[in-house]
Amino acid sequence: MILGAGISGLVSASVLSQQGCSNIVVVDEYAHVGGNHIDCTIGPYTFDIGSLIFQDDSPLLAHFPGLLPHYVPINPTWGRLNPQGVVTEYPISFRVDLFGAGPAEWVRILSSVAFCRLFRRKLSNARDFAQFWVGARLLNRSGLEHYMKRFYGLPPEQIDIKFAESRMLWIKEHASLRRWLPFSRGPNRRRQSKDSVPNRQLARPREGFARLYQAASDQLEQHGVKFLLGTDMRSLQKEGGVFVLDAGGRRLVAKRVVSTVPLPRVQRLCDMHLDENLRTITLISLFFSFSGTRGFGYSILYNFSHAGAWKRLTIYSDFYGPIDGREYFAVEVNADHVSGSVEAAAEDFRRHTSENRLFDGDLRLEGSHSISNAYPIYTDHADQRAASAISRLKEFGIESLGRQGGFDYQPTSRDTTLKAEAALRQT
Repeated sequence: MILGAGISGLVSASVLSQQGCSNIVVVDEYAHVGGNHIDCTIGPYTFDIGSLIFQDDSPLLAHFPGLLPHYVPINPTWGRLNPQGVVTEYPISFRVDLFGAGPAEWVRILSSVAFCRLFRRKLSNARDFAQFWVGARLLNRSGLEHYMKRFYGLPPEQIDIKFAESRMLWIKEHASLRRWLPFSRGPNRRRQSKDSVPNRQLARPREGFARLYQAASDQLEQHGVKFLLGTDMRSLQKEGGVFVLDAGGRRLVAKRVVSTVPLPRVQRLCDMHLDENLRTITLISLFFSFSGTRGFGYSILYNFSHAGAWKRLTIYSDFYGPIDGREYFAVEVNADHVSGSVEAAAEDFRRHTSENRLFDGDLRLEGSHSISNAYPIYTDHADQRAASAISRLKEFGIESLGRQGGFDYQPTSRDTTLKAEAALRQT
């Protein structure tokens, strides 16, 4: 029995089927397959919850090759609005943030980097980590510090250092001079980059995720996997060495349970003690259509400025084409920054983008969607507490894994697939 039909749940079903399990049922309270890969169709527009981009070399396709024909090839570009009101490269632009600042500011930035490298060797949190690599001055000037707070809803000094070291290595990478000085890379590195074949970037079908993940569920069903979707899970108990799930009034019995649902959810099902400090982000997605001059050319834009609650927007019409001459896009907002109010989030976005000369024209809010448990917040040693909760579930006999079940920020389907494979092939 697999709890959750997201990527982790689907991959778990595939792995267990390959291992010879012949009687597998996947149960989800959502009425769809794909977990938090959610789309919303409003009138002629189809929006995503978040910015979901796939690659044609993803290990997910090794499990479900039938997904590939349904993807739409895209050429996304990533930019950011910086604190100076300039739309520039993401995540950092040495041309704009360093060299464009002028000689005096350049000296201050480099002095700040040198100071942090020399005197802040003991790193305790995400802010320390970022300052060590780019310096306090550039951390503020680039807007990275404000984006980190916008992403988690907490000041970066409250984010655990272990998360920074494992998930923010891109800061270290972009702080390396070797990245910005072509002559330092060497001919071999240049040749390797020239000869390598890049992967293709892909988006879900124009119609939405249902068509995409139908191919995965169809494949699993052909191998005997059953799905119970839109099913209210009420309790999960152990009776005589087997697990019994009360699911919408049905009694499901299994010898083995793999959980990919949020840790607090499965703990409640098993009537276990909850750790209230395992916090997650509630994400508000605002859906807009637009006609006019948007003020930038990137398909994905991050908010690194010092103001504005929104953290990222994705222009879906760049992937699928405008509709009736209108572009359409989704904006992500951490609900904590707007007290959970869609109206406040939309008003804040309109005001902030207008102040920065973006979206000059007819901007219409078409709808919104709020989702809890979007991703975990790593604070107050959350990784250790999550590991303890997972260990207690394991002692009970439940294998808990994935972004939700493992309290593990997994940014891509690639990462999710590899971790599900590793967890199940160890048992």
